[in-house]
Amino acid sequence: MPDSLEPSDPSRSTEAVGGTDEALLKVFRVRVLEGPERGAVAQSRGERLVVGTHRAAELVLTDPAVSRFHLELFVDAGGLVVRDLTSRNGTFIGSLRVRDAVLTGEQVLTVGRSRLAVELDVGTAKLDASAETRFGHMVGESLAMRRIFSVLERAAPTDATVLLTGETGTGKEAAARSLHDKSSRAAAPFVVVDCAAVPATLFEAELFGHERGAFTGAHAAREGAFEAAEGGTLFIDEIGELSLDLQPKLLRALERRETKRIGSQRAVPVDARIVAATHRDLRAEVNAKRFREDLYYRLAIVEVRLPPLRERRDDIPALVRALSEQLASRNVGDRDALAAPELLREIEQHQWPGNVRELRNFLERAMVLGPSARPSPTVAPAGPEAAVDAALPLREARDAAIGAFERSYLAALLARHQDNASAAARAAGVDRSHFYRLLWRHGYR
Repeated sequence: MPDSLEPSDPSRSTEAVGGTDEALLKVFRVRVLEGPERGAVAQSRGERLVVGTHRAAELVLTDPAVSRFHLELFVDAGGLVVRDLTSRNGTFIGSLRVRDAVLTGEQVLTVGRSRLAVELDVGTAKLDASAETRFGHMVGESLAMRRIFSVLERAAPTDATVLLTGETGTGKEAAARSLHDKSSRAAAPFVVVDCAAVPATLFEAELFGHERGAFTGAHAAREGAFEAAEGGTLFIDEIGELSLDLQPKLLRALERRETKRIGSQRAVPVDARIVAATHRDLRAEVNAKRFREDLYYRLAIVEVRLPPLRERRDDIPALVRALSEQLASRNVGDRDALAAPELLREIEQHQWPGNVRELRNFLERAMVLGPSARPSPTVAPAGPEAAVDAALPLREARDAAIGAFERSYLAALLARHQDNASAAARAAGVDRSHFYRLLWRHGYR
């Protein structure tokens, strides 16, 4: 396999500095032309700059027509990207409302009653990148991952709350476990609570525990996740799924560092480091009033975004090596089955919408089934722009589209439920035997 699958990002470069690397990132500037903050200027200090009325934004506006987290700007290979964060009144370039747009030159944005001038290439800034290509359970040789390792290395020895964001399958649980293993709490429990897997009616008991007789079915007292994680780490996965009525209770526990079991009046002090994760953009959820602003602010002490695999293709060879070694150690199958040149080329070229989780599942399947296994085709986008093969008869084209959708849906569903087929079948609303037939039909074990 080649060491690099794509040309390096022209917006970044690296140089060796004292045994570590520093990433040079292009700096951009936002200047307020009109609005209550006219004349204010914000310059990017990292990869992203957020504009909004929230105090956590890099450019804070008091314009009442601007959302708390209105938009973000970040540099990528194509230029400077402006992304609207599901704001109430939108982001405009001229009369055009934009959701995602690439700015290749200076541009004026309109947000609420304010106009912002965006200036590109006003200098460069240095971002630390770790010299290591591993952090605990995580593997990454790309600059993007080594910058993340640098942040995690500094966060691990502390008790700071960490919020991990990123698409499904990008390795958020692996990052949480690595933080725990690299901390002074490594010998204590690592407890996982998945907000997407626990019914809302049981979630409070799952987190805080209950006394005997506290509710119907509570035949014995039970400690909650906070108590179970005493001295260790509590990983709250998919926290974006937490219902609004439970969010203030979690916030209270985080602020007071104490919990009360359901049915008890006694507050129990807790000592657990909190790591949370979500595939949702919580800033957009705050704008939509589906997530409490104060809870987001409390969780995002250190916020780390894990990039999708398509943004770090340079890591695919290293990931294939590491994952195949891991699977071979469990006697899953024949590692030599992955050596076929045609298969390696397909692995390199595939989009991997399910990210590292999908890659791992495919490697396991290939080690069992041999070179005949192939990555599932990436589903074409829905709607009028969907790709179709007009050379096929209608029935064949329709069956191909349905098959591609089912493969993509199964991969995302299994990733969401940590490969628990029973939980995935319940979430899909289908009989478990039917779900298993779908899995076998599309090559999943």
